[in-house]
Amino acid sequence: MKMVPQWRLRAQFAQRLSEMYGREVPAYNTLVDVSRAVNDQVLRTAGATAERFGSIGRVTAERHGAIRVGTPGELRDVAKIFGALGMHPVGFYDLREAASSAVPVVSTAFRPIEADELARNPFRMFTSMLATGDPRFFDADLSGRLETFLASRRLFSPELLELAEIAEHDGELTEANAARFLDLAVGSFELSAEPIDRGWYEELEKVSAVAADIGGVRSTHVNHLTPRVLDIDELYRRMSRRGIRMIDAIQGPPDWAGPDVLLRQTSFRALAEPRAMREPDGTITRDSLRVRFGEVEARGVALTPAGRGRYDALLKESEDRGAGRPAEERAAVARAVWEQGFPRTERDLVDHELAYFEFRPAGAGPIPCSGSLADLLGRGLVIAEPITYEDFLPRSAAGIFQSNLTGAGIRDDGQRAARYDIEWLAATIDRTVHDPFELYDRQQRRSVERLFGERKGTILAR
Repeated sequence: MKMVPQWRLRAQFAQRLSEMYGREVPAYNTLVDVSRAVNDQVLRTAGATAERFGSIGRVTAERHGAIRVGTPGELRDVAKIFGALGMHPVGFYDLREAASSAVPVVSTAFRPIEADELARNPFRMFTSMLATGDPRFFDADLSGRLETFLASRRLFSPELLELAEIAEHDGELTEANAARFLDLAVGSFELSAEPIDRGWYEELEKVSAVAADIGGVRSTHVNHLTPRVLDIDELYRRMSRRGIRMIDAIQGPPDWAGPDVLLRQTSFRALAEPRAMREPDGTITRDSLRVRFGEVEARGVALTPAGRGRYDALLKESEDRGAGRPAEERAAVARAVWEQGFPRTERDLVDHELAYFEFRPAGAGPIPCSGSLADLLGRGLVIAEPITYEDFLPRSAAGIFQSNLTGAGIRDDGQRAARYDIEWLAATIDRTVHDPFELYDRQQRRSVERLFGERKGTILAR
């Protein structure tokens, strides 16, 4: 009997989700086409250096999706489905604190965590849960009614969850079960044609457009599906020339002459999509909602905690100095801040332990028995290859959310915030929530162990 391993399930799920989303949001297909054209151009121009953060095959196939759920139970079900695909929860993101407008969600990302699995297929799903218990957004009456509404819906069928548990336990499914699992899983994230209760939706929309998108409907859907591009600034220009309205700025580090770090993101603005609405008198009418958008990303090297601290400080300085200025001036300010405050080369990042790298021999000869890693790098005997950042930035994610919202919503900062944190998340989904820094550090240390064997305990000395 032929079996389908988890990584093939993941690749097939990502491909089928992309096809489905392209049918629902045709502008997504344009985004994918432009991304491929830009990547082809960069590959022709830059050659092998274009693949420093992954092969062109991986980059072309790479996607991250985003979905939203309403309850801890729905979040547990999502964890089972992505567990079937070899995807684990990594990181905790509190978008309530990262946004100036009302974004009442907490999030994690499900993704592969081993380098070989990421190389096979690096699909990720950024998953947000509505913080219904936060009184800054929902008073006791609205919170109660919202939780009652959410408890009355079922996003995922028992059959899908049963197949997911088998796939996660066994690491594979039969071909027949794999086909059924993919049908059910992809179908769970299709945009529903069921009419939306206008009064209920608009009540939630006054609090937050995100709250309405999650709690105002009886289903879930893909909010965006994100291709990866090697030159996000060129993509932004090309999309704009095609007449597609982009958000005002690229989120994340600036476009500058130094190393590519972390994650840069942008998107086209949420499109008006026709939806059926149920009016207070029970009649069904047609209207449109703007909740889904087209995001694209560029990835660089993962930063250590010290590097991330430097990044956060420079981001704040850039925002403070650029406040109130036009977009082009803000970009120029950010470049100037980074040129003054961030290392200009990858070697500087290695020397100051600000980013994560894999180390390998420069040639076929043996590695000398003496000398520090810095010494061997300086002599050209060892090469440092950047470890790609596989995760997300809360402020960038919140910036994308805010740029596509129709209004600021309501947040009462006089109320005490409800507690949601990584410990709450792990207990809720009954799974280890991995620390991204620990994953990158482990990948770096394994490369050192392969390189130096028994000398691994001392070779990290700079």
